[in-house]
Amino acid sequence: MSPGDSAGPRVLLRRLRQVMAAGGPVQSRLDDVTHTIARDMATDVCSVYLTRAGEVLELFSTHGLNPNAVHATRLRLGEGIVGDIAAHARPLNLRDAPSHPRFVFRPETGEDPYHSLLGVPILWSRRVVGVLVVQNRAQRVYTEDEVEALQTIAMVLAELVGSGELVPASELQEADGNVTLPQRMEGTSLSDGLGRGIAVLHEPPVEVHQLIAEDPLHEVERLDRALAELGEALDGMLAGTGASLEGENRAILETYRMLSQDRGWLSRIREAIERGLTADAAVQRVQMDHRARMASAPDAYLRERLHDLEDLSNRLLRHLSGQPTTAAAKRLPDNAIVIARNMGPAELLDYDRGKLQAVLLEEGSPNAHVTIVARALGIPMVGRLTGVLDRILAGDSIIVDGRQGLAYLRPGEDVFQSYEENVLALKQRRVEYAAQRDLPAETTDGRRIDLHMNAGLLLDLPRLKETGAEGIGLFRTELQFMVQPSFPGVHVQRDLYARVLDEAGDAPVLFRTLDIGGDKVLPYAESGAEPEENPAMGWRALRVGLDRPALLRTQLRALLLAASGRKLQVMFPMVAEVAEFRAARRLLDMELNRLASRHIDPPRDLRVGVMLEVPSLIWQLRGILSLVDFVSIGSNDLMQFLYASDRSNPRLADRYDTLSPGFINLLRSIVLQCEEAGVSLSLCGEMAGRPLEAMALIGLGLRTLSLPPSAIGPVKLMIRSVKFGTLKGYIETLYDLSDHSLRDKLRNFARDHGFII
Repeated sequence: MSPGDSAGPRVLLRRLRQVMAAGGPVQSRLDDVTHTIARDMATDVCSVYLTRAGEVLELFSTHGLNPNAVHATRLRLGEGIVGDIAAHARPLNLRDAPSHPRFVFRPETGEDPYHSLLGVPILWSRRVVGVLVVQNRAQRVYTEDEVEALQTIAMVLAELVGSGELVPASELQEADGNVTLPQRMEGTSLSDGLGRGIAVLHEPPVEVHQLIAEDPLHEVERLDRALAELGEALDGMLAGTGASLEGENRAILETYRMLSQDRGWLSRIREAIERGLTADAAVQRVQMDHRARMASAPDAYLRERLHDLEDLSNRLLRHLSGQPTTAAAKRLPDNAIVIARNMGPAELLDYDRGKLQAVLLEEGSPNAHVTIVARALGIPMVGRLTGVLDRILAGDSIIVDGRQGLAYLRPGEDVFQSYEENVLALKQRRVEYAAQRDLPAETTDGRRIDLHMNAGLLLDLPRLKETGAEGIGLFRTELQFMVQPSFPGVHVQRDLYARVLDEAGDAPVLFRTLDIGGDKVLPYAESGAEPEENPAMGWRALRVGLDRPALLRTQLRALLLAASGRKLQVMFPMVAEVAEFRAARRLLDMELNRLASRHIDPPRDLRVGVMLEVPSLIWQLRGILSLVDFVSIGSNDLMQFLYASDRSNPRLADRYDTLSPGFINLLRSIVLQCEEAGVSLSLCGEMAGRPLEAMALIGLGLRTLSLPPSAIGPVKLMIRSVKFGTLKGYIETLYDLSDHSLRDKLRNFARDHGFII
């Protein structure tokens, strides 16, 4: 094969494919492959070593060496030149192999006469499954074209190895100790619960089925089209059409955009096409080369670039293949554990809840909206698992402990046994929670606390009776909008809200109007919106409704129609000043007048309130309390705005504490002002769902909490163990402290007094 002849590699690839596709014993086909490579590349030797269990490389086929050495010669991983190539997943090009410090002489091979050596790893599904070697008697350095050609041949050969015909797939995985050994990873608990299943990558690698090109010019055209589409998609995301561009997310996208125009990356892909690969296979070929070079790089920055190139290559492959962006569009196993770097709430809702057992995230934050949705749906979720995408393969078995923030990858029998014991203990706790379901949430000295549940989907509603919640203290109406293919009209919304009221029966339901924006993006709305530097504090929630009054009026009309002749509670979110509430109330009054003009009965009991989550409203409480029927504290946003701490940023996730003296004093001020005005007050943030934080809220004087359904049992158990007078007295001693957090003091106090937290 002439190195400068681009037709040569294509001809060789076609011959190899024909040999591999032929019938007959697989060993015979592999032997034909080695003979074909040696002949067409004009080498004296061609050998294939395959990885076996126990980190061993076994000579499986050779042309030029002693055939009796086949299946007899074995090298440990890292032993000899072949073992070194496998250990570092990189090619070696040696003019005089016997003089190399890693050279190991095996007399049974008869390789004494051969000096020059070129070896490349055979990579399959991110694993080294073998090594392909060519040798010559003469001392020579193989050209870059020959190195590229052999790497491309190894990619095609990986198909045969990965099929499991030569070495069982289970043994290949067992041999890859860096990836497939059992591992325990510690992260951050985002959503409680236990889950067991198999790994499903949220953004799965694209499967390339056709490797060899029939028409190279057509493949170049396909590549150019896909690159243009990729560039447009990245430009669109940077313009704010489909992503939350806060902090690192923008930097990542800008890096992708820059890398997508990198001449070196593109030229290597085009060269691979010229050598006979399809555009898809060429991208994958260069992707594997980058992975092999950078995975072992000592520089942490270079290793991080591997993630960028990996993701960029996968994006380009999706544009080439037209395959789905996420695994939600594919057929899921019945026990799926989804693995992702991060995801938005709408992406989580795309998954079949009946098959999704748990979620693992490389990033993630306790107060991000995707976390809130996971808790609402009862999906165990663990975040901040650094490197989980590098350590796991699709199909791996996983156990998730959402309580402790742990993930067990490929667990052993001892972990499985522990999991079963934990599941049994969880069932017993649920029995305990169920036994107190109909008992009041009342302290030992008679203080009654109203526990309501958060909801947002129809499938949440059965939990109302299961948990013994006294009502729905927060119905997030935007979740239904996020799962719709287009904006739902007034009748669709009316039917939904009516069904919610029907399912709730006599229990109260508090509907929050649309809280969209930030990381809650409706894919069918505002596609041309201007990018925002800080979407969480930008155009969202009531601000959208007031700027698009038809949107808000449609929702209010649907709510009023659904509640005709019965009770209705409506709450406006993200109110920053009294004037905004007055404007929203005017739109509601307009819809009430519209009902009257059509002789439709209004709700027989209409209560209108405000969600207190913007700190500016605290200094206007006196004015707002004279206008509302109730106030509900949204502690998640109130906390992030108060501390200027983005709750979706994993770097800030643990920096500030809801149990800090500053936040506790702020909440106490709100409690006192609402008590003085005689306006009912509740808290519906995530802190209400954690027993320790809920205990502190009760001590502050809050009497109504709205929390995730899964938290009602533990919080009620805590309440029924608490003596309110003692708790209130202790809380009053903490207001003037300047600690970073009161958490440890509260926890120790609870334990000293036998409060169950």
